[in-house]
Amino acid sequence: MTNSAQAAQPAAGVREFKMPDVGEGLTEAEILKWYVQPGDTVTDGQVVCEVETAKAAVELPIPFDGVVHDLRFDEGTTVDVGTPIITVDTGGPAAGSGGGDSSAAQAALETGAGAAAEVAEEAAGTEEAATGEEAEPEGRQPVLVGYGVATGSTKRRPRKPAAARDAVAGGAGTAPAASPAPVASAAPAASPAPVAEPAAAAEPAPGDDGAGEVNGASGVNGQGEPSAVASSRPLAKPPVRKLAKDLGIDLATVVPSGPDGIVTRDDVHAAAARAAAPAAPAAAREPAEPAAFAAEPSASAGAARETRVPVKGVRKATAQAMVDSAFTAPHVTEFVTVDVTRTMKLVADLKQDPDMAGVRINPLLLVAKAFLVAIRRHPEVNASWDEERQEIVRKHYVNLGIAAATPRGLIVPNIKDAHDKTLPELASALGELVATAREGRTSPAAMSGGTVTITNVGVFGVDTGTPILNPGESAILAFGQVREQPWVHKGKVKPRHVTTLALSFDHRLVDGELGSKVLADIAAVLEQPKRLMLWQ
Repeated sequence: MTNSAQAAQPAAGVREFKMPDVGEGLTEAEILKWYVQPGDTVTDGQVVCEVETAKAAVELPIPFDGVVHDLRFDEGTTVDVGTPIITVDTGGPAAGSGGGDSSAAQAALETGAGAAAEVAEEAAGTEEAATGEEAEPEGRQPVLVGYGVATGSTKRRPRKPAAARDAVAGGAGTAPAASPAPVASAAPAASPAPVAEPAAAAEPAPGDDGAGEVNGASGVNGQGEPSAVASSRPLAKPPVRKLAKDLGIDLATVVPSGPDGIVTRDDVHAAAARAAAPAAPAAAREPAEPAAFAAEPSASAGAARETRVPVKGVRKATAQAMVDSAFTAPHVTEFVTVDVTRTMKLVADLKQDPDMAGVRINPLLLVAKAFLVAIRRHPEVNASWDEERQEIVRKHYVNLGIAAATPRGLIVPNIKDAHDKTLPELASALGELVATAREGRTSPAAMSGGTVTITNVGVFGVDTGTPILNPGESAILAFGQVREQPWVHKGKVKPRHVTTLALSFDHRLVDGELGSKVLADIAAVLEQPKRLMLWQ
C-alpha cells in the first residue's frame, strides 16, 4: 500500500491502474488472483490479475511498463469500476503532475462524464488517509454505458506500516513512523490465547497509521518485526483461500501441514472446527454445574451446522436474472417423449465421417440443429417483448444459447448467427463454446444477445425439467437423458433409445399452438433425422 506521505499525491513516476469496465456497464468486479507482487517488473500488455464480474472471469493487462509499487486490494475483494487497484513505478513524471493529469484522463475514459469529480474525491480520500483515518468514500457514482449510477461499496485494505513498505519495496530512506515498541508490547498480552482468538492483538498502536493488520497477519509472530510482517502472507492455493474466506477463517491463524508450509483444505477445516467451539474452554473454567446440567452436550462442541456463502459474481447475476424472468414473463412448459434411435445411429455414423473429423459429435449437436430447423419453419417463436414500447420484436437471426454449468455457476454463452451455420460449423462452434466455458474464459460479449437457449439436463441423468427463460428470450428447450426403454415400434415392443424434451416459452409472445408446433417439429426431426434435409 502507498504510505501516508504519498497518499495525497503519487510519487514521481508512480502511475495508477484503475479497475476498468470490462463489459456491458458492469459496476464492480472481484479480484480473483494477482499474478504480480510489489517489486516485480511488468511490461505493457502483461496480465497482472484475474477478475470476476457478474458475467465472466477476465484477465487484466497493464497498459504501461515499470516496476510494481503497490497492490491496493487483496485477492477476494470486490472493487468498484474506476477504483485504482495497482500502482506501477514507470520512472517518468508523476501522474497528476504538470499540465496533464494522466489519472484524470484514464478516469475520463472509463467513467465518462463526472470523472474529474471522481479524481478530486479520490484525492480528498487520500488526504484523510494521511491523517490516519480510514474514511468511507462519499458515494462515488461512476456513470456506465447502458446503466445509471451505482454507489460503490468496497473499501481499501489497510495500509502497511512504514517498516513493511520499506521491506517490500527495498527502498532506502525509511520514513519516520511510530515506534514498533507499542506493537510488540500489544502482542505478548495475547500470547497465551488460542489461535482461534486473534482479535486480542488487533488493537492498533497509536500512530501505526491504522495498519494493525496486513493480510490478517501483522504481529502474528508476537515480535512486531518488519521482516515478519513483510513475509507473513500464508502459503495456500486459490481454492484453499476461497474455502477459508467462505468459512471466515484467517489463514494467518492456521497451522500449515502441507509441504513447504502450505496450508491445506484439512488445515482450514480443522481451524473452522476449533473456531466453532470457543465456548468449550470457557465452560471448563466455570464452576461445576449440577450433574443434570453437566450431562447436556454443548451445541457448539461439534462441527458447524451451517455455512454461509456470499452471493456474488456469476451466482448473483444468475439469481437476479432468474427472479426477473420468473416474475416478468408468463411461463408455459410443454413436454414430449420421442424415440431418438435413428438420431443416435446418425451420431455414431457422423463420428466415422472424415468430413466431421476434429469436431465433437454428440446428440446435443443434432438437438441444436433440430431446434434451428423448427425455428426456420416457425420464425414467430424467435422474438422478444419490448415492454416500454409495447411491441413484439421478431428476430431474423438466431443466437443459440447453450446453458453451461461451470465452477463459478451457470452461464449461457451463445453461438452467434447459428441459423447460418452448416452442421460441421455448428459442431465446431458448439465445441469451442463448451471448452471456453469450462475454462472460465467466456467473454461478456459471448453471453449477450441470445434469442433462444438449450439446456442439456440429460448429462446429469435427469429425464426432464421446467426450464426458466433467460431474460429477453422467448423460448428455452430442455434436453433430457437418452435411455433405452421398451417402446412400441412397427407394432412390436422393442428396446429403443428414448428421451423427453421440454419447451418453456413466453406466453406473451408464443401461444399454445405455436409452442406446440415448434416442439412437435423438434421431436419429428429427432425421430426421423432425414427431415433435416427435407425441411431446410
